[in-house]
This record gives sequence, C-alpha cells and structure tokens, in this order.
Amino acid sequence: MGKFNVRYWLCQVLGWGIFGLIHIYFNLVVFREEFDIHGGQKEYLISLGIFLLSGIVSTHLLRTVLKKNNWLRFSFDKVWFVFVIGVSATALLLFYGGDAFEKATPYSFEKYIEHYKLEKAKHSEEAAGLDKIPYYSVSPLRDSMSIKIISDIRKNTGWHRNAQGEWKFEDKRELLGIYQNLLLVSLWFLIYLVYHYVDKNRRDQLDRLRLESTVKELELKTIKSHINPHFIFNSLNSIRALVDENPERARTAITELSNILRSSMKAEKAETVTLQKELDIVKDYLALEHMRFEERLSVEMDIDPDTLNQPVPPMMLQTLVENSIKHGISKLVRGGTVRIVADFNGDNLELLVQNTGQLNGNGNGDGFGIKSTQDRLNLMYQGKARFEIKNLDSNMVQSKVTMPVSI
Repeated sequence: MGKFNVRYWLCQVLGWGIFGLIHIYFNLVVFREEFDIHGGQKEYLISLGIFLLSGIVSTHLLRTVLKKNNWLRFSFDKVWFVFVIGVSATALLLFYGGDAFEKATPYSFEKYIEHYKLEKAKHSEEAAGLDKIPYYSVSPLRDSMSIKIISDIRKNTGWHRNAQGEWKFEDKRELLGIYQNLLLVSLWFLIYLVYHYVDKNRRDQLDRLRLESTVKELELKTIKSHINPHFIFNSLNSIRALVDENPERARTAITELSNILRSSMKAEKAETVTLQKELDIVKDYLALEHMRFEERLSVEMDIDPDTLNQPVPPMMLQTLVENSIKHGISKLVRGGTVRIVADFNGDNLELLVQNTGQLNGNGNGDGFGIKSTQDRLNLMYQGKARFEIKNLDSNMVQSKVTMPVSI
C-alpha cells in the first residue's frame, strides 16, 4: 500500500471515527436520559458501527469511480455535475444500504426503538380503555376524547391501528435521514475535492519550479561553456606563426590555450571558482591576445590581495576582458589599455574591467558577453548582484560587477 493510500485510509478512519464519537457523546452523555428511559445502548452502538462502516464503504466506492474516470481533468462545470450525481447516489446508497444491512442483524437499533414505541402505544391504548373497543373501525363509539387519545398515541409513538385493527408504523424520519446523509456525503466530497485540488496545484507548482530550475541550469551551462570561436582560431593562427619563429613561446601559448579550454569545460560543473583561479585564466587569455596585438595591447592590474579567495562565477571575468578587447582595443588602430581592478566596497566585491574606447550602438554594450554576464548574475544571485557598463570619459569604457561578499 502506497504512502498516499495510507494517508487516505487514515483520513477515512479518523473522519468517520470522529463523527461516530460526536454521536456517542451527544446521545449517551448529553441526552442520556432518553436511553435511561428506553435502554438499547448496545443496539445503538452496534447500529452506529454498521452506519460508520457503510459510510466508509460507500464513500470509498465513490472515490474509486472518481479515480477511474480521472475526474481531475474535468472542467469546472463538469466537476459540479459529478458532485451532484456522486453525492446523491452515495447518500442514497449509504441510507438504504446501511439500513438494510442493519435490519438484517438482530441488533438493529431502529427495530429496537420501533418495538419500544409499539409497546408504549399498546400501553397507552390500554390505559385509555380503548384496547377492548374497535375504535379503528367505522363506529359511533368515537367521541372527542377518544379521538384525541388516538391522535396523541400516533403522534408520540408513530404507531396506529388501520381499519383491520393491525398496528402500522409511520416512519417520518426517513426523509430526514436522507437529508442528513446528503449533507454528510457532501461534506466528505467537498473535503476530498479541496484536498485534491490543493495537492494538484502544489504538484503543478513543484513541476513548474523543477522545469524553471532545469531551464536555468541549461542556460547557465550554455553561458559558461561559451568561448568565442574567433578567439580560438586567432590563437591557433598566432601559435602556428610562432612555431618556426619562437618554438618556446609557441609551446607556452599552447599551454595557455589548453588552460583556457580546460577551465571552460570545468566551468560547466563548477558554480564558482576563486578570483585567483579566474585571474590565472584571464592572464593566459591576455598572453595569447598579446601575441596578436603585440604593443597595441597594454594590460594593467590593480588587485586587492584580500579578494583573491573570494568566489566568483567561472569565466565571467574572462568574458568581460574578451569583450573589452573585441569591441574596444581591436577597433582602434593604435590599440589601447585594458585595466582590471578587484576591491571591496562595503559588503560587496567589485570587479572592474576598463578599456580604451567608447560605447556605441554596436559596441561593448551588445553581444553575447554582456548578455551572458547579466543573465548569470540574475540566475546565481537572485537580484543581489549588479552589472553595469558605461563610458567613464571620452576615451574609456568601464564594465563593473558588484557581488555580495562570501564570508
């Protein structure tokens, strides 16, 4: 039996059990004088047990039918139609089925009460001296007093004699019993509906959260694993040119390119790396770019040593440096300077990448590098990190990342 079935049966037993305890309390404690008069406690308890068992069986049948028809997929209007039909059928089954089963046993409380009232009716008839008079037939013996006594007996006990003198019982509680069962089953069905709609809504929300998490994870992997293919081609071309001229520098360049590619692959798995490791990759990247730009590329670094152990998103700083060279230095005939700054500002770590050049409609503010930085910060820090890029003056652009300090 699954976890949900255990919960379901526990709710069934507790729900009907509490209903039964309430009945017992009011009938055997609050209104116990009635039982003191006519007795029948044992019959009452057995009949109540049969009713509770019938309630569990009938509502379980209702649940089985609902599950078989996959009612959670129904429209709202159809659910209400199912509610009306289901409640009506279950209430009638509970009333007539439970009543038939109870009367088939020798401990029917209803039969006990009927018998008690019959004895009471006979005793009242005898006390009024009507037991020897055929008052039930068409007879002039009926006076106003006799008519009132006969009416009182019928009203108080439900029993009366027909024209043949046979005792007949009028059960006016049948309709009331059906109404009570309709109310009880309606309450059960409403609780069942609300529980499943709330549970379905909760599971749908969890599914959406899992889907969003998966999408974000895929987005991060895509962002982190991105390396500009032009950089790889340019680096390989530069290394090829160095193979004959400067084999030692070519071997070093291959190692630097290998480090960058290895870091790119590790970035897919790592959530963060230390700033020290990120700077090592940036230095390898700048060394490779320096082969291409030579004296056109000048690099400055201002790194607070205390920031080196701070965690940062992998390949993010490298992306900003790459963006500054691609959209800044490479577009200038005389080249320019790339300056990297890392420092604390209150409870935040600030990373600055400044480069010679100016922002324009197709410059540093566009492209995958900038967008990836914005997306990664939003996904990882949920609004607690900021990114901005702007012109510092007429000859310098600054990219700035502000992240909370990790203690």
